[in-house]
Amino acid sequence: MRCLAVGDIHGCFDALQLLFQYAKIEDRDQVVFLGDYVDRGPDSARVIQFLIERLSVGNTVCLRGNHELMMENARLSLPSRQAWAMVGGDATWDSYSGLYKGEGLEAVPESHWDFLSRLAPYYETNENIFVHASIDAELDMADQFEDMLYWGSFSSIGPHHSGKKVICGHTSQKSGLPNNSGHAVCIDTWACGNGWLTCLDVHTLEYWQANQAGETRSSCLEKS
Repeated sequence: MRCLAVGDIHGCFDALQLLFQYAKIEDRDQVVFLGDYVDRGPDSARVIQFLIERLSVGNTVCLRGNHELMMENARLSLPSRQAWAMVGGDATWDSYSGLYKGEGLEAVPESHWDFLSRLAPYYETNENIFVHASIDAELDMADQFEDMLYWGSFSSIGPHHSGKKVICGHTSQKSGLPNNSGHAVCIDTWACGNGWLTCLDVHTLEYWQANQAGETRSSCLEKS
């Protein structure tokens, strides 16, 4: 069984489907999705439905990203909805309006809201810490602050006191390549821009990539 991490999808459903095929991801593989499933790309609604179905086969962990937080907050007030729209929420609004009955947030199925409410802030194994954005290296994971988990930058991650390697997204790598600092790896490779969606084997450091144009490629990070 492989332990795989998937970076920020941002509504790029075509790239996600292709990535699963290209990396030959099986039900027995453990897959940790690092958050930011919605906004900016064209098919956020389909991405969420894909993840819900993936959860049903087990061996799947879905973390919360800052864009899921903003989507949930958009239900609460008009200012929150307007702020969300300015960072790509309008694309999510359109994806639900085009796929389900209703308009915008009214079209979001309850099963999707339930999925969002159950997302985890982080995931920890014997060797790795998985998080959307960043961590405070001096704190245990149970004591981390929300701002750091969802909004912190990759450059702020120091070697965690546990000695575990951090696997994260959030900080877009416009080069399209994962960023390996030795104690942390960022695999947000700008899928919703002109980059790639990345799947990383956290043990071998082999990675696979796919994009919205239907292209694929793979490589391996140097072990430090």
